[in-house]
Amino acid sequence: MNATRPDPNMPHGELGKLLRYWRDVRGVSQLDLSFDAGVSQRQISFIESGRSVPGRDTLLALAQTLEVPMRERNALLLAAGYAPVYSEAPWNAQEMSSVIRALERVVRQHEPFPAIVMDRYWNVLMTNDAAPRFFNQFIDLDSREAPRNMLHLMFDPQGMRPYVADWDDVARSLLQRVYRESVGHVLDDRTTHLLDELLAYPDVPHDWKSHREPSTATTMPVIPMGFISDGVVLRYFSMVTTVGAPQNVAAQELRLECMFPADDETETHHNALLAAHSKRR
Repeated sequence: MNATRPDPNMPHGELGKLLRYWRDVRGVSQLDLSFDAGVSQRQISFIESGRSVPGRDTLLALAQTLEVPMRERNALLLAAGYAPVYSEAPWNAQEMSSVIRALERVVRQHEPFPAIVMDRYWNVLMTNDAAPRFFNQFIDLDSREAPRNMLHLMFDPQGMRPYVADWDDVARSLLQRVYRESVGHVLDDRTTHLLDELLAYPDVPHDWKSHREPSTATTMPVIPMGFISDGVVLRYFSMVTTVGAPQNVAAQELRLECMFPADDETETHHNALLAAHSKRR
């Protein structure tokens, strides 16, 4: 297999199914895709029916027009008999060193508030010192198997869930975020499986897709997440950052989440909480 000629032994019907799948996901007709990608509707029809295989550049143009995530673009290329274009090296590979150094600087500078780097499936890859210090106020993180998954940490009754204020609102918000922040705004099989696992926890609202006003009124422009510590509710909101103009799969799938206190009372209690933890060490 090479990057210029398709493998004649590859079952091209799979390529047609994949292309048609992404068209359906995006709600785009063959005619619209033809206009936007600069590829004739006849050629798109032939690709989807398995009657022809496009050149690599044509296939990438179709994938880009359909906003197919890089990992799935590689799958399209393989189905056409081409070698993948986008590196699928792990997040901590040498080629990611400049991005990793930047993330390390950001999480470090976010002290004393938690900052967490996660992959596509909410597995924790990196944190600053404040993140484990904060969560260890509630649970023993060392007892949880690595890589720790932030969603399981929040939904598990043996994890953070007993300390989450307004649990029903938080659960709905997190499940909706999985949809909203999924790479390419599409759920792959692993994300769907993750959702199934979360919904299997007890008392998770199964009507979470429907719109419902939060049970607690707030004048903030965001819905804060509250954690109960010694009878005090500490409220935080998050800012989520992704890598701009990614050129490999890992860079596209990284997510940096920084937690900020939602009010002055929370900031005061947060600083006192971490200071007390430092004295106990």
